Amino acid sequence: MVKTLGVAVVGFGWMGRVHTQAYARVPHHFPDLAVRPELVTVAEEVPGRAEEAAARYGFASTARDWREVAADPRVRAVSITAPNFLHREIGVAMAEAGKHIWIEKPVGLTADDTRAVADAVTKAGVQGTVGFNYRNAPAVAAARELIAAGEIGTVTHVRIRLFSDYAAHPEGALTWRYERERGGSGVLGDLASHGVDLARFLLGDITSLTADTAVFVPERARPTGATSGHSRASGGELGPVENEDYVNCLLRFASGARGVLEACRVSVGEQNNYGFEVHGTKGAVSWDFRRMGELAVSRGTAYQDQSVSTVYVGPGHGEYAAFQPGSANSMGYDDLKVIEAHHFLRSIAEGTAYGPTLEDAVHMAGALDAMSRSAERGGWVELG
Repeated sequence: MVKTLGVAVVGFGWMGRVHTQAYARVPHHFPDLAVRPELVTVAEEVPGRAEEAAARYGFASTARDWREVAADPRVRAVSITAPNFLHREIGVAMAEAGKHIWIEKPVGLTADDTRAVADAVTKAGVQGTVGFNYRNAPAVAAARELIAAGEIGTVTHVRIRLFSDYAAHPEGALTWRYERERGGSGVLGDLASHGVDLARFLLGDITSLTADTAVFVPERARPTGATSGHSRASGGELGPVENEDYVNCLLRFASGARGVLEACRVSVGEQNNYGFEVHGTKGAVSWDFRRMGELAVSRGTAYQDQSVSTVYVGPGHGEYAAFQPGSANSMGYDDLKVIEAHHFLRSIAEGTAYGPTLEDAVHMAGALDAMSRSAERGGWVELG
């Protein structure tokens, strides 16, 4: 028998909408799921935004203060899609209130913040998952299986890139994202967090790293009203950009493999250029998010001048079969969030974690803190 599970969304910017739509779509793609989400309430402090979300998506109620969600007995699970500086306070409070949490990365501003949320989830005995959505791509799952099976031999090195232009315009508004106190570590928390998760998901634990960071757009105009997404502002008072636009990082893995992780939010000419190339002693595999259903694979015994083939993923790779019946049918970003919602709800129904956990987020946050320390002081930093 399918049980109804009351869910809430805290913070209704773009990501809040993505979570809401994922809840609505889960029963269609995963009809055997033992729980069915019911949209109970949406909390958003920007006037009118919660009411608009309720009218559009069917939430039963709205709230201006997220604390009302924590106290609401109808709510069993909460999506936390508020700004980064609120993640720790909201995450800990929701867990302590007995709510399961689906929280967006970077789960706070520091590794201490992330550990606090993880400890609260463990102590409360609730389920917690994190928005590392790129690992949900069926092609990424296929790449992981291929690597684990030794089809490219022993992994020698990997390059992971996350280039975007969302902050490239000089008139981009000076929102909380660019402030150290509220946005944390800039492109590290926003994009490099995904890179660290992909690195661990594919190759295992990172043991040490060294990093360099930079701010390429040092000043932006302060917005005069509420903002959503990556709004522009011109003519306002200029203020300093306090966190990183760019990071370049060398990685060492427990396996002995080496890696390069590079992320930038001001890359003119790049729109969501995310991906990886993994090289081994007998071959290689690479993936580009913009061609999400494809892998470039080289394997065999030729070594030199060995050919590369395009592999189209299909049923049997990750959760592809829940969306399309045959190979090379396209999937999109929002589909990855539906998979994430499925993992979250399945974890609640079965009491066993599926998908990325808060412990994965702790490892990620430790790596980001190490990047910051390395960039500030120079040299290699060991990860615990």
